[in-house]
Amino acid sequence: QVQLVESGGGLVQAGGSLRLSCAASGRTFSTYVMGWFRQAPGKEREFVAAIRWSIGSTGYADSVKDRFTISRDSAKNTVYLQMNILKPEDTAVYYCAADRAPFSSIKRVAGAYDDWGQGTQVTVSS
Repeated sequence: QVQLVESGGGLVQAGGSLRLSCAASGRTFSTYVMGWFRQAPGKEREFVAAIRWSIGSTGYADSVKDRFTISRDSAKNTVYLQMNILKPEDTAVYYCAADRAPFSSIKRVAGAYDDWGQGTQVTVSS
């Protein structure tokens, strides 16, 4: 099992930026896929971005492509989500997740991920 702790959420005006962090600990995760999902009130949890830890390849939802960037710092065991040009529709609770299947491809469904953080609130005002 992997323990995940998110941080960095908050309130920001439209057009602003935030950087979310996800600190990972527990079993080795160098072969995992790490993902970010979000869930707005009354909506299903949706895929935002993911990264294959071993090689750094990434995938993004169309709604955030060219605005958000996922990255990882192996020395700090941390995954980041840099969010730029934020929009009110980006408002949600953001969750970090780990897919522990060794050398898995990037998957965009929440059910493929094994471990989840507690979430961090991001609110974008218009």
